[in-house]
Amino acid sequence: MPPTSSTMAACLVIEEVRDRPTRLMLFGVFLYFVLVVVILALVCLPPVRERAVAGLAVLWRGGRSRGAAWRRAGRTHAVRRAESAQDSGQRLLRATRRHLGALTAALALIVLLPLGAVLLRSTLRVDSFDPNASHAVDDRVAELLKGEELVPPPPLPPEFFMTTEVEEWQPLARSASRQWDLLDETFRQRLLLSFRLLHEQYGYDMVLIEGYRSPQRQAALAALGPSVTRAGPFESYHQFGLAADCAFMRDGRIVISEKDPWAMTGYEHYGQVAKSLGLVWGGDWKGLRDLGHVELHRPHDIATVGDNRANELPAGR
Repeated sequence: MPPTSSTMAACLVIEEVRDRPTRLMLFGVFLYFVLVVVILALVCLPPVRERAVAGLAVLWRGGRSRGAAWRRAGRTHAVRRAESAQDSGQRLLRATRRHLGALTAALALIVLLPLGAVLLRSTLRVDSFDPNASHAVDDRVAELLKGEELVPPPPLPPEFFMTTEVEEWQPLARSASRQWDLLDETFRQRLLLSFRLLHEQYGYDMVLIEGYRSPQRQAALAALGPSVTRAGPFESYHQFGLAADCAFMRDGRIVISEKDPWAMTGYEHYGQVAKSLGLVWGGDWKGLRDLGHVELHRPHDIATVGDNRANELPAGR
């Protein structure tokens, strides 16, 4: 059904209302800028300050002359207004001279606080998702990483991954790759170590749901919509063996649901352990949170491989 003229008018009104706060904010920023410029000119430029004082003096004298003329003309009301303006000008001029130091300090705050915020923003890191960032490894964990080479656990039977809970959380999970040997060696060892630490420290047993993901499978998942993944082929660390989706084992079955308080506590522990190993945890993402997802960022390697491996990665795995 085509929209009526009244509907279109209502939409325009709604858009105008939505834009009003933005316009007010921009107008406020403009007024703030003008105020800062005027105060800076008065404080830092003597010629401007002298002209401003001279202008006030002219206004004062003009007020006096106009007041005299109005008094002579018998305009009592106008005279009172002129005298009031004269008095106000005098008070303003005296107050400006008397509180010049305070005005200078206020100007310094107005200018230095935003400037300080800009300088701090360039030196302090704001916590947000950065696909090119690398995460430092905890010193104690670094010693563990130098130790023995961990061996992947034996694969689970396929029926473990055919439950309704697994399919709802990970579409096409039954065809996902769970081959540890397709993962990057460094990432594989860190992921296995996170499994071991999570079991030893918190009593949670984890299982790999999906590791390496072919470009073809990535495209199939992307076609399911942004609620599944927002990454196309070669836009995910899965294509390079540097990402994994994991879940928990409890009472002989896979537990994934975020509605399970036990699982949510486990995901929090999992994220802490993974980050201590230098991995990126999907639970920290601001958009589509992925609590079971971890990845190892090596952007320079991916930039090179992504340009050359489109036809070399195994298909359909």
